[in-house]
Amino acid sequence: MFPQGNRESCVSMEAFWAVVLAGLKVWVYLIVALLMVPAMFGFSLGISELYMKILIKTLKWATLRIQTVSREQQVLKSSSSNGLIQRDEGTMETELGELRRSRPKPPVGGDFSLSDCFYFYRRGIEDIVEDEVTQRFSSEELVSWNLLTRTNNDFQYINAKLTLVWGLGVFVRYCILAPLRIMLASIGLIWLVIGTTAVGFLPNWRLKSWLSEWVHVMCYRICARGLSATIHYHNKENRPRKGGICVANHTSPIDVVILCNDGCYAMVGQSHGGLMGVLQRAMARACPHIWFERADIKDRHLVAKRLKDHVTDKTKLPILIFPEGTCINNTSVMMFKKGSFEIGATIYPVAIKYDPQFGDAFWNSAKYNMVSYLLRMMTSWAIVCDVWYLPAMHQQEGEDAVQFANRVKAAIAHQGGLLDLCWDGGLKRAKVKDTYKEQQQRMYSSMLVSAEGHSSCGNSD
Repeated sequence: MFPQGNRESCVSMEAFWAVVLAGLKVWVYLIVALLMVPAMFGFSLGISELYMKILIKTLKWATLRIQTVSREQQVLKSSSSNGLIQRDEGTMETELGELRRSRPKPPVGGDFSLSDCFYFYRRGIEDIVEDEVTQRFSSEELVSWNLLTRTNNDFQYINAKLTLVWGLGVFVRYCILAPLRIMLASIGLIWLVIGTTAVGFLPNWRLKSWLSEWVHVMCYRICARGLSATIHYHNKENRPRKGGICVANHTSPIDVVILCNDGCYAMVGQSHGGLMGVLQRAMARACPHIWFERADIKDRHLVAKRLKDHVTDKTKLPILIFPEGTCINNTSVMMFKKGSFEIGATIYPVAIKYDPQFGDAFWNSAKYNMVSYLLRMMTSWAIVCDVWYLPAMHQQEGEDAVQFANRVKAAIAHQGGLLDLCWDGGLKRAKVKDTYKEQQQRMYSSMLVSAEGHSSCGNSD
C-alpha cells in the first residue's frame, strides 16, 4: 500500500490532469464552433473583424506615439527604392546629349567621344549600389514601425508605455495567436491531404468534380483563418471562368490560399519536395493540377501541351498561373513568361496587393524554407490584402505572345499600384543573359550610326 502522502499526491495529480484535459476539450470545441465551422461554410461570426479593429487602433496609437516622441526617427518613405540613387528618367540618347554639350565636336567624322564612357560608368555604379532587380527580393520598406521585430525597423525603445505594448504584443502573437493559428493551419492541411486523397479514388463523374472543389475551398478557408487573413475581393463579376487561364502577380505561396478562398482552380507550378511536395501529390489525385520541373526543358513542352488540352475542355476548372515564376516583394510586377500566353486561351488577370503594415507576406525563398516562412506568418499580426479581378483579355490581331504578356502585366501593375518592370525574376537565381548586354550595345551603336548619318547630311548641305 502507498503511504498516505503519496496517495494524496497521486490523487491531486490526477485531478490536475483531468482539469487540463477538460480545458483542452473546451478549447478544441470553441475552435471548431467559432472558427472552423464558419470557415468551412464561408461566413464569419465577427471575431476576426473585432480583432482587426483593435489591431488598427493599436497601430495608429503606436504610430502617433512614435511621431510625437521622436519625429526624426520616421525617415522611411513609402517608396519601392531606398533613395540612395536619384535616377534620370531620360533615354540613352537624351542623357548622352546632355553629357556632350560641354565638350567640343570631334574634328573628324563620327559622333563617338571618350566622354561617352562616363555615362556607362555612372549607370554601372548606380546598379552596383542600387539595382532594380536585387531590391525586389528583400522585404518592402515600411513607413513606420509596426511593433513587429521582423521588419526593416527592429525593436526601438521610444518610451516605457510603447515598450509595454510591444511586450504585450509579443505575448499575444507567440503565446495565444501562434498556437491557435498553427492548430488551424495543421487541421486545414491534414484535411486537404486526406480529403483530396479520398476524392481521388472516386470515378471521374460530376460528383468527383463537385467534391474536389468543395474540399479544396473548405480547406483553404480553414488555412486562411489560420493566418488571420482579411481579404477584400473587388469586381467579382470578372472572376475567372472554366476553360480559361487566371494569371496573377506573385508575392507568396499563400497567394494560392488567398485566391482559392473565393473559388477553385487547377494549378500549374514547379514541383517541390518536403511538405509542399506532399500537398502537391495529394491535390493532383483529386484535380488535374500540372506540376513541372523548372530545369527540364522537355517537361516545359509537355506542360504547354497539357495546358492546351486543359483549356480546350470548357468543363475543367480555370488554370491558375503565376507567370513571374518567382516571388516578388509586393512592390512590383516583373517580366511574365510567355508560355501561358502562347496557347490562345482567354486570360483572366488578377492583381494582389498585401498591406505590409500587418505583416510581411513576401517569401524570400533564398533565405527561408517553407516551414520557417509559415512560422513567420503565424507570428505576424495578420495577413491583409486586396484582390482585384480584371476584365478578361484576349490576344489581339498582330500581337505576339510577348506583347500580350506585357499588356496583361501592365494592367495588373496599374490596378494593384505596383511598379511595372521589364526585368526577368529569374535573375534572382541566374546571371544576366548576354542578350541584355548586346541590347545595350546595339542601342548605342545604332545611335552613333544615325548621328553620323545626320552629320554627313549636314556637311553635304
